Amino acid sequence: MLTFEEAITLPPQYAEIKQQSEALQFNMFSDLRTGSLLRTLAAAKPQGNFLEIGTGTGLSLAWLAAGADLKSTILSIDNEATYQQVAINAFANDKRITFSCTDGNEWLKTYDGPLFDLIFADAWPGKFYALDETLALVKVGGFYIIDDLLPQPNWPAGHPEKVDILLTTLRQKQNFVFTTLDWSTGLMIFTKWKN
Repeated sequence: MLTFEEAITLPPQYAEIKQQSEALQFNMFSDLRTGSLLRTLAAAKPQGNFLEIGTGTGLSLAWLAAGADLKSTILSIDNEATYQQVAINAFANDKRITFSCTDGNEWLKTYDGPLFDLIFADAWPGKFYALDETLALVKVGGFYIIDDLLPQPNWPAGHPEKVDILLTTLRQKQNFVFTTLDWSTGLMIFTKWKN
């Protein structure tokens, strides 16, 4: 029987992005299980409007793009141009995707455009900072997804306490229902059920 990792079909850009990520010594990308879930959730929102906070080099974006239909839009933001350029190059011909190289906290506090069907917060902005602003951008019926909630080798000192505070705060949100997954790197999936 195949393992999960052996059975999964990778997005078209995945191998190229991973190779360039390793060349840049970038090691903060989501694992295959998280990626597979992102693809599945994106596919659940036809003509969706998606936001990724933390482009990195674009590995998570590859999964979102693989699940999104041709009428969907994806905005991916990051403050590190060198890493984000890998994603920009990989998706140069994908008209669904827009990139913004900016401070995520500032962006979240000033954005006044359409709400999102799915937000993947894969950076400190949108998760540890500007959380309320981020949750306000989720449509009713939309998803808010965070990962890296189980201890990771690259966590800085004091990070477990930040995660505990975040989880306590999120569990108190009355306008979302959520599921916690002790799976992959540790995930929470929220659906907004009322404003």
